[in-house]
Amino acid sequence: MAANMKISNAAAIAACDAVVDLLDGGAGAGKLQIYDGAQPAGPDTAVTTQIKLAELTLTDPAFGAAADDDPGAKATAAAIADDAAADATGTAAWFRAVDSNGLAVIDGTVALAAADLILDSLSITAGQTVKVNSWTVTMPEG
Repeated sequence: MAANMKISNAAAIAACDAVVDLLDGGAGAGKLQIYDGAQPAGPDTAVTTQIKLAELTLTDPAFGAAADDDPGAKATAAAIADDAAADATGTAAWFRAVDSNGLAVIDGTVALAAADLILDSLSITAGQTVKVNSWTVTMPEG
């Protein structure tokens, strides 16, 4: 029999909260790492040849409570401190969010619009300030 599992809106909200709350693990704030190159299959896949362009510190807690996104749920990141001095030069292509122990939790797309993470610029030069315009995490329902 084919799988056809669906979750309720309440379950989507709870699941979204559970995922973003993992970023608050450890003794301090999590980090948002911006990379060039191809995005790995997921957070459990190691970064290999990709270059970390910037690392920004998340607020602790990183997200507020998830809300109904009709359908599904959406959590919006709290304020994210700018990276005042980018690590390397390149074109931002994806991000990895880690907790304060360095445990990878979320990978996603980076763009100027219509992506998981919205930056003010995709062209990053070593030493420049890197700013996040917005970051949301969504969880489907149905």
